[in-house]
Amino acid sequence: MTPLRRPRLWRRCALAVAAAALPAAIATAAVAPPAGASVPPPPDGWSLVWSDDFDGSAGALPSSSNWIIDTGHGYPGGPGNWGTGEIQRYTADPSNVSLDGSGNLRITPVKSSSGEWTSARIETQRTNFKPADGRVLRIEGRVQMPNVTGNQALGYWPAFWALGSPYRGNYQNWPAIGEFDIMENVNGINSVWGVLHCGVNPGGACNETNGLGASRACPGSSCQSAMHTYRFEWDRSVSPNQLRWYVDGQQFHSVSQNQLDATTWSNMTGHAGYFLLLNVAMGGAFPNGVAGQGTPTGDTVSGRPMVVDYVAVWQSG
Repeated sequence: MTPLRRPRLWRRCALAVAAAALPAAIATAAVAPPAGASVPPPPDGWSLVWSDDFDGSAGALPSSSNWIIDTGHGYPGGPGNWGTGEIQRYTADPSNVSLDGSGNLRITPVKSSSGEWTSARIETQRTNFKPADGRVLRIEGRVQMPNVTGNQALGYWPAFWALGSPYRGNYQNWPAIGEFDIMENVNGINSVWGVLHCGVNPGGACNETNGLGASRACPGSSCQSAMHTYRFEWDRSVSPNQLRWYVDGQQFHSVSQNQLDATTWSNMTGHAGYFLLLNVAMGGAFPNGVAGQGTPTGDTVSGRPMVVDYVAVWQSG
């Protein structure tokens, strides 16, 4: 989910339908650990760079040492409605963003009696997540999308993503500085989208405003009914460098350095690194385009949270 993201073309409708139709036979047999599980230990040969396990008392805000809570309808001086057409107002109210006391963060869209939607969006204080030369950076989150489907889900747009550090304080340099959409979903469809945004808008090496993306159904249980692990890897240990997207350890998308021109790649990777974001938007170009109508609608229900067990960043070597 981009704060800078412009409305996308709706070839994604076909992606959504195809993803929803993937057979259950691709599902893994592994039993998912419960919500509130601890951050996994680093794999052999990896070290932990940063993490948040969202431990704390019920109703508490996420750690201010780790997170900035965005508020309003856009960054000061940035595009309105966060550049995406989303309609909600982001707040720091615990009804929209808080720990649940069981080791999870909940981001909950709420519709008021006056009809206003509020929700939450947080971004890491750190802006320098980047692999060292010859290493691999792994960004991972264990997330349950809002548990709502069908007409009641129209307009829900949960996301776990990363933005290039030069965007903070500029807000006009997207998509050149890069965006990695690790997990996106709209309208309660059983699908995860992984997307790269880069280059120029419109068009360019990343086919903006669509980006270079792929989607698939969640393995086993639906994306909405259970926790799944969403992972992005930036691999500087191979030439050409690679970007890879996974759900529950199954790769479903990749972009290679040699797919992009040298200037585009350098603008996207040559800065200090990335910051991470978690949010649930309501309405906007992506859910509207997939639904074929404006969202949310009168059928859309309030109060279905995205639940985040942990976010962690590891590096190889």
